[in-house]
Amino acid sequence: MSTASSLLTFPSFHLRSLLHLPSSPPSSRFAPLRLSPIRSPAPRSHLSFRTFSAVNMTDANDAGMDAVQRRLMFEDECILVDENDRVVGHDTKYNCHLMEKIEAENLLHRAFSVFLFNSKYELLLQQRSKTKVTFPLVWTNTCCSHPLYREAELIEENVLGVRNAAQRKLLDELGIVAEDVPVDEFTPLGRMLYKAPSDGKWGEHELDYLLFIVRDVKLQPNPDEVAEIKYVSREELKELVKKADAGDEAVKLSPWFRLVVDNFLMKWWDHVEKGTLIEAADMKTIHKL
Repeated sequence: MSTASSLLTFPSFHLRSLLHLPSSPPSSRFAPLRLSPIRSPAPRSHLSFRTFSAVNMTDANDAGMDAVQRRLMFEDECILVDENDRVVGHDTKYNCHLMEKIEAENLLHRAFSVFLFNSKYELLLQQRSKTKVTFPLVWTNTCCSHPLYREAELIEENVLGVRNAAQRKLLDELGIVAEDVPVDEFTPLGRMLYKAPSDGKWGEHELDYLLFIVRDVKLQPNPDEVAEIKYVSREELKELVKKADAGDEAVKLSPWFRLVVDNFLMKWWDHVEKGTLIEAADMKTIHKL
């Protein structure tokens, strides 16, 4: 790993090369979870499912998606929730990110944002790939994605479903193996609800779980997902924010990351350094930003 301020680029993603032992920095251990048995999602009759008009592959091709993003947009099913985070159904990632549907049907889906710090308490940032459908080439926190409508990621007790999803996507996007980021090392600090257009067609309307973790990890980012990465100190992040505010085209920040920076991050960073993240957690409140 190069210095905190340097940008890194990576070759193609190879799962078979990820054989290494995990390491944990001092004072980064958090209270372990009691993991409950995996439960199946509620039967369909227990949920209020919406009916959506079908979209076809021609629409996706017209949007300029590459093959990987097209597959994810149509095969992945997000978890639809109401503003109190109750599951109300599910739909494709494609439909959940169409601003037309978001506005017309008030589609809201679960998401998560991971903030991973190393043992120097530097935060890992990523620049999203240019092939991403929403917010390509913007800088954001370590990993941002969605729990999917599948058994292991619908478990609500101890936020285990969201943690499982975070562990999955850290491997998918950054090549971080599960042993380096055990699910009981993630500390959920809060939830926020926000809406943000990406361009005229796409956008986000998410109920976002904010997960923090302190681990030293090995990285091999997937170029289909990630353009560059960098570790930053607090002061380096403040400089990035200044550049973004000044209109620097090379330092565009994702809207959800900026909401966390402006409302929570610096005070939570204190708890990262003190090893007291549990004290900062508030999972009862849904912050509408």
